[in-house]
Amino acid sequence: MEYKTIKFEKDGPIGILTLNRPEKRNAINSQMLDDLYAFFTERLTDSETRVLIMKGAGSVWCSGADIKEPAINMLDNPTPAVVYTGQRRYSEIILLMRRVPQPIIAAVQGPAMGAGFSFALACDIRIATGKARFVGTYINIGLGGADMGSSYLLPRLIGSARAYRYLLTGDDIWPPEAEKIGLVSQVVDDENELFQTAMQMAQNMCTKNPLGLRMTKEALNQNLDAGSLEQALLLEDRNQTMLLLGFPQALHR
Repeated sequence: MEYKTIKFEKDGPIGILTLNRPEKRNAINSQMLDDLYAFFTERLTDSETRVLIMKGAGSVWCSGADIKEPAINMLDNPTPAVVYTGQRRYSEIILLMRRVPQPIIAAVQGPAMGAGFSFALACDIRIATGKARFVGTYINIGLGGADMGSSYLLPRLIGSARAYRYLLTGDDIWPPEAEKIGLVSQVVDDENELFQTAMQMAQNMCTKNPLGLRMTKEALNQNLDAGSLEQALLLEDRNQTMLLLGFPQALHR
């Protein structure tokens, strides 16, 4: 499928998704929502792509919603139903990012703001340069600080006390702090090293059992909300049983 606001390239089993509106700081308009929805929906049944790298064209990873081409039109006295439908278009992308079987590595070379911040949170791993910046701008523009999964994902990544701080204040999270609190896995020097690091990590993942990779992401997602250790163990035991039957040499681990 051809996209208008994103690019998708393949390097063997690694897929590279680029938010591609650099002239608009990769701001999200209605077309980008449509493109991202179609892209991640296609990945649900894409068995050839085993890992995704998500990056932004230009100097900004994603600046959030495009205020000049808003996906939610607030100018024509919209009804609550119309606004809610528009809001759901954003949140459905977050759900799809968590549902796709491919681990998603965010290669964040610049600011990730608002909806871009939530997109980064929905990735499985985040790597950043020193020029990156993470900010939930929602509360700074008169909205609630909890948007597009931020109140669910951020506390699980950095702890509830820190999440309260950043979602209630809209303060920037700069790379050294982001690495310290666990929001990003690694901070690198520049954009070239950023992509090389993301590719090396993706290549490492691609050496693993494809089904094992998929089931690990599924188990991590499910067990974030497991009610008990027993529930987590039951899911892990089911996965390992299936994988051992399909990959018997793992018995000698």
